[in-house]
Amino acid sequence: MSPFTGSAPPTDAWHHLRLTRDDGVATVTLARPDKLNALTFGAYADLRDLLAELSRDRSVRALVLGGEGRGFCSGGDVDEIIGATLSMDTAQLLDFNRMTGQVVRAVRECPFPVIAALHGVAAGAGAVLALAADFRIAEPSTRFAFLFTRVGLSGGDMGAAYLLPRVVGLGHATRLLMLGEPVRAPEAERIGLLSELVEEGGAGARAAELARHLADGPALAYAQTKALLTAELDMPLAAAVEMDAATQALLMNGEDYAEFHAAFTEKRPPKWRGR
Repeated sequence: MSPFTGSAPPTDAWHHLRLTRDDGVATVTLARPDKLNALTFGAYADLRDLLAELSRDRSVRALVLGGEGRGFCSGGDVDEIIGATLSMDTAQLLDFNRMTGQVVRAVRECPFPVIAALHGVAAGAGAVLALAADFRIAEPSTRFAFLFTRVGLSGGDMGAAYLLPRVVGLGHATRLLMLGEPVRAPEAERIGLLSELVEEGGAGARAAELARHLADGPALAYAQTKALLTAELDMPLAAAVEMDAATQALLMNGEDYAEFHAAFTEKRPPKWRGR
């Protein structure tokens, strides 16, 4: 995403989530614990806009996404989303569904790794937010549920039918999106939906540890790796190899590549600058 901004100043306060920063690591917490962090229209819009702002900011090098209380996220709020959408016309519904998809695109397209710290329920839109992250660190209590067919909608919501087969394969994705049955942590790990399974209560700390490791590393290399992983999902091999070659040629002109060689020669750790 371009770092150039217009007249609008950075947002001073986010009303539908909590944001903290620590030397290149941003932590975003869904903070409606009494509602299992169910998403509202405002929460979707804040996530979309926050990720865009952080992407332009360029000071963030890793982001942790977590949920306060008993679970990660129970999906869209039944009253504030489902109840409200029943009175919307088609144009309004299209605007809403495009906004939810923009959140997923923002997670996939932001130039830093996103780590989902998971515990308890990750259902509906919460499951797709976790799916869109680059890393999913989960506790044994974690259970995914892609519930969309259970409310009479397509299982392919918010890009789930695009992302899930690429993570767990078409067979598992078909079962999860069609049936909407819960997938508990051991099965999620077995089918490749998790990056790492940790002890109960440990997802936040492990996600923060991984975020620090990533933030201290070669940020530009990580950003380009993420971009290529997303872009090349639909490319033929020849186009992917050409994109890899062009990317590497640009990075070989960067400061981090020269810094690695200098550090190797001088027998010291590299001082990554993300340039």
